[in-house]
Amino acid sequence: MTENARRGFLAAGATFAGAIAVAPGLHLIAPALARGAGEPASNANRWGLLIDTNKCSASCDACVKACATENGITEQVADPRQRSQWIRKIDIKEKNGRQHSLPMMCQHCSDPPCVDVCPTGASMKRADGIVLVDRHVCIGCRYCMMACPYKARSFVHEPLTEQNPQVPRGIGCVEACTLCVHRVDKGQLPACVEACTEGAMLFGNLADPNSEISRRIAHEATTQVRADLKLNTGVRYQGI
Repeated sequence: MTENARRGFLAAGATFAGAIAVAPGLHLIAPALARGAGEPASNANRWGLLIDTNKCSASCDACVKACATENGITEQVADPRQRSQWIRKIDIKEKNGRQHSLPMMCQHCSDPPCVDVCPTGASMKRADGIVLVDRHVCIGCRYCMMACPYKARSFVHEPLTEQNPQVPRGIGCVEACTLCVHRVDKGQLPACVEACTEGAMLFGNLADPNSEISRRIAHEATTQVRADLKLNTGVRYQGI
């Protein structure tokens, strides 16, 4: 390994704790956590995100763009309210005048209301905590959209083209952030995390007390959005 490659490897390790850099732009979670073909998700993992709003700039939307590119969310609609958006930036202003900008997506709740109200079982939670929608079972009733307290789900109004074959989408279906499950199952990081140059997003296994995300949550002040609902979200925030 050349000196430049060695430095790049170490720099990537410092940025993505618990990840391994194998090539420019590609980072892997510990290989032992990748799933084999046909292997079911395991409750030994509970995937989650920790987002440090102190590092999240209001002018940066790299995570939003990366999500759209990775998941093939490229369709144009006449009404902006009908645009699919799996992750969005929201601004919060506290009473003392402090302002925060933070990414908001499906919070991958331990007790997801969307799953509770789904009449067909299309909304589901995997053993590793990732909440998904099976588009082959979804009937487009949108009960889950009404039940979600985070306004994190979208409805596909238009026919879709130029899709990522690893991310099936379809007109008449509800969809939301999947934590880039197709990447996670290969041992890769979600696209939003990989795109965050500010280091504001940390992905990891909440079920492992020794993982960096678990240690951070245990020793630093973090917040669940709408903690009063007791949904035990997989996405936590720091600084709000």
